Amino acid sequence: MTDLLTAEAVREKLGGLADWTGDPTRISRTVELGSFPAAIAVVDRVAEVAERLDHHPDIDIRWRTVTFRCVTHSAGGVTDRDVELARQIDDIVRSAR
Repeated sequence: MTDLLTAEAVREKLGGLADWTGDPTRISRTVELGSFPAAIAVVDRVAEVAERLDHHPDIDIRWRTVTFRCVTHSAGGVTDRDVELARQIDDIVRSAR
């Protein structure tokens, strides 16, 4: 099983991620893209990464606004797997803008 991050560790790791917030229960980021198709394209790319990592975020799509929430459900909170997924989501969002 993957080790849960403490509140301090989550704060520290989020310091290296732009626009992510959270606590030991989950981390999240909301992004606004230029259009609905652009938002869907980002979600599609995140889905490909999530499949490769076998680690899937919760995703909420509202027109061109997308919220990503990462938590390792099997561990009951945030782990390094969530932080790595967040980094890759950031890369995808950055390349879409």
